[in-house]
Amino acid sequence: MRLLVTGGAGFIGSNYVHYVLANSDDSVTVFDALTYAGNLENLKDLEGDPRYTFVKGDITDRDAVMAAVPGHDAIVHFAAESHVDRSIVNPDEFVRTNCDGTNVMCDVARHVGVERFLHISTDEVYGSIEEGSFTESDRLEPRSPYSASKAGSDLVAMSYRTTYGLPVLVTRSSNNFGPYQFPEKVIPLFVTNLLEGHKVPLYGDGMNIRDWCHVMDNCAAVDLVLRGGTVGEIYNIGAGNEITNRELTDTILALLGHGEEMIDYVEDRLGHDRRYSISTEKVEALGWKPARELHEALESTVDWYRDNPWWWQPLKAPGR
Repeated sequence: MRLLVTGGAGFIGSNYVHYVLANSDDSVTVFDALTYAGNLENLKDLEGDPRYTFVKGDITDRDAVMAAVPGHDAIVHFAAESHVDRSIVNPDEFVRTNCDGTNVMCDVARHVGVERFLHISTDEVYGSIEEGSFTESDRLEPRSPYSASKAGSDLVAMSYRTTYGLPVLVTRSSNNFGPYQFPEKVIPLFVTNLLEGHKVPLYGDGMNIRDWCHVMDNCAAVDLVLRGGTVGEIYNIGAGNEITNRELTDTILALLGHGEEMIDYVEDRLGHDRRYSISTEKVEALGWKPARELHEALESTVDWYRDNPWWWQPLKAPGR
């Protein structure tokens, strides 16, 4: 199978490209605009692999997408603006990329006639939940411009299934972490700050709860849905690792030999969801389970950032 992976130079996308090339005979074309979070260094070790091709392009550029899609059997659509704080400052960019870009991708895909279109989304589209866990059929109640734009892109993708018969599937994953994550996100930000001797900024009381899934576990689930999921279905992907932001912070501090003195308590983010929790029964029914225990996965992630300052230091330079 020949895959087109949008956003394949980003965090999850690049890890997925590595997963596919390591676990199949497929070929992969990465289609990425190389915005601040897209980084060809994430794919540097694949240069020279005959099954890997890179094409620079923007998912909102119909001509570029139309030139790239033909010849591919399936599209895995990771490309998106994905940082809540940035969406609060600049919501227009998120709506344009996530909604308009998904519309372009779907429209071109249906004209070309791809066999599978997997749209990658987030558990944030459900909003916050005090008790229990969201299922795939629950109402969407996004509470930030980022999550609203992702909810909109989910609906755009699914509408192409209903209206045009495009073979769409959707995954909604919990918070990911691991190698190659841009250091604006909480885990790489905290780890690299501490490696540089700086404090870590903790929002509010730190009691917001997230489920943390190692990126390669997510990639395994995404790939399983692509190949074995039912067209027209949505699949939640989470690892069952629900902890508070304060617990996460304390774990990272301990792994790097620091204590509470390195926490900088900052004003809470606008519209900060209190708890995310999703049911993963549907994807588990396909045969998927997370393979990594949380503490060990966090330890290996800390080790990766400690061992690879060449990758993250330029990304934290002034002006980035």
